[in-house]
Amino acid sequence: MEFGAAVVSVFSKYAIFSGRAPRSEYWWFILFYMIVSVVAEIGDKMGLSFGLLGAIWTFATLIPTIAVSTRRLHDIDRSGWWQLIAFIPIVGWIILIIWFTRVGTNGANRFGPDPFAGAAGAPAAPAQA
Repeated sequence: MEFGAAVVSVFSKYAIFSGRAPRSEYWWFILFYMIVSVVAEIGDKMGLSFGLLGAIWTFATLIPTIAVSTRRLHDIDRSGWWQLIAFIPIVGWIILIIWFTRVGTNGANRFGPDPFAGAAGAPAAPAQA
């Protein structure tokens, strides 16, 4: 999945917590999120928005960020509730980052079909991650 397709996919599934998200979808969206966050922070520091740009961006993307993270965990056959491990200082974030970088399970798992499966359900060659 490419950059633009990943961002469109995440926003088109704004509050969908079911299904699976491949690594490329998750990490391209995180890159987009970070770039916009930095731009918003620069705008806030320059006094262009009275400090509102960053807050608006954060609240507008809170649900899709949690949703794509849930779908990413589903791809490695883990429940989305594992995101709560992030509340454990340092260790929780390290564990989540390791899980988010893992290759998803081949074929269908309990959360749905393989995101790279072809139309007939047979595994297709994965796109470059």
